[in-house]
Amino acid sequence: MKNQKKLNRRDFIKLSSIASASLPIALSGFPVFAKEKPSNYQFTENNENVLVLIQLQGGNDGLNTIFDLNEYANLQSVRSNIIVPENELISLNGSTFIHPSMMGMKNIWDQEKLGIIQNVGYPDQNRSHFRSTDIWNSASDANEFVASGWLGRYFDMNHSSFPSNYPDAANPDPFAITIGKVVSETCQGVNANFSLAIEDPENPGTALVSNTGTIPGNCYGDALNFVNETIEQTNAYAEVIENAATSGANKSNKYTDSELSEKLKQVAKLISGGLQTKVYVVQIGGFDNHDNQVVESDTKTGKHASLLEELSEAMDAFQDDLALLNIDQKVLGMTYSEFGRRIRSNAGLGTDHGSAAPLFLFGNCAKNQILGDAPEIDTQVDDQEGVQMQYDFRNIYSTILTGWLGATKQESETVLFNNFESLPIFKLNCNATLTSDDINTNEPTFKIYPNPTTDFIVLNFTGSNAITKITLYNSIGAVVKMVANTLFDSSEHSIKIDVQSLPKGNYFIHYQTKGSSKTKKLLKY
Repeated sequence: MKNQKKLNRRDFIKLSSIASASLPIALSGFPVFAKEKPSNYQFTENNENVLVLIQLQGGNDGLNTIFDLNEYANLQSVRSNIIVPENELISLNGSTFIHPSMMGMKNIWDQEKLGIIQNVGYPDQNRSHFRSTDIWNSASDANEFVASGWLGRYFDMNHSSFPSNYPDAANPDPFAITIGKVVSETCQGVNANFSLAIEDPENPGTALVSNTGTIPGNCYGDALNFVNETIEQTNAYAEVIENAATSGANKSNKYTDSELSEKLKQVAKLISGGLQTKVYVVQIGGFDNHDNQVVESDTKTGKHASLLEELSEAMDAFQDDLALLNIDQKVLGMTYSEFGRRIRSNAGLGTDHGSAAPLFLFGNCAKNQILGDAPEIDTQVDDQEGVQMQYDFRNIYSTILTGWLGATKQESETVLFNNFESLPIFKLNCNATLTSDDINTNEPTFKIYPNPTTDFIVLNFTGSNAITKITLYNSIGAVVKMVANTLFDSSEHSIKIDVQSLPKGNYFIHYQTKGSSKTKKLLKY
């Protein structure tokens, strides 16, 4: 359930001195957490599907990652100092291109194992690294503070007493693993974090239980008992992790010596070694490029190009390894980043914090497609404007929960605090459990006029016999007005909106109904 008390990060740190705090205690590479226990839910986990998350820390510049030729000229006019020359780009389908450093991702695309979802974000975009990362990890609304993570709540549904008496005969393996030093907040449950942080699966390390004689029956004693129990638990998990790492293998020769490549190599080895862990999380940092994002004399190179190359090569090697190991049918990968960058570049050959950005899904069951519209680029864009959201990231989470991890729609709604419609991101006849009946694949008919305008606009659209949400946003992604949030039948509908009181500038109308989203730009004179 939602944490009713709103906490900022300063308040959160102040709470770390008591036993119920949710800050990590590092035990031989296994940070642990303690919080209040949740309600007991039921959840289905009867498949072998594995989810691998790749977090792009710092805010990836989606406009320097995916290019649409129809928007290239306008993009060049607002990013002339950093844009990659058109003749250097790699074509995916004739109109959509990727950065020249992403040849590895092009290989995955050609194998029909890569999905690109355009313009992914959330309403009222927060441009703080910490807060926006919290929102993505917790799947909360932008104005709500939730201490648990979306995957932690997923695991809580069947394992509300965790970590007490875990591992057990039915659950001998870790629920989630973060390859690195710190556990992922996506896996923070209400009672504990379900993720173990390890750096070397072949030598995960153990710790000794504290021998203090009689443990007092007070707050200190409760904390000491918790630490002792957690040490025993992590020691037990260390054994199964080490066994899987020893039993597993890597067969691809595509891995490089990059940090991300090594992390994904370890994930492949653990999966092939028989570890039944459901979720793996890896991170790659360095995407916060306010300056020197590119080399001025050769804009296809620079810091961002190097990061995209590392990401692309690591994904390609990982997917190749899974195929050679014959375990690729049960693994889905997903990238995410806290936000994209602004449309205009800055004078320092860089980009500043923005709004929405593309998200990548990869694996045998990922539908090979570019879902969504190319970001609309206006040569008159102001310095603050970012790419506007077309798809709420929680629609993707909902689809993964129900279509990959085995949740019902009602369970997904409990995990995500609301009903987020599924998207067509999986191939049919695959390990994914969604069918074509679960998703509306029809393109919505949605028009606005007059545009530009001075006093009003009219929205014309065809209903879908489903709840339809229509929202007016300003240029930085803040909600100006909720126009509609109700059920519309399948007939034609028209709504008039008065905008006389709005300041002059760029606005966006976002239309969302079952399985479909559209964003239209509006200029107010």
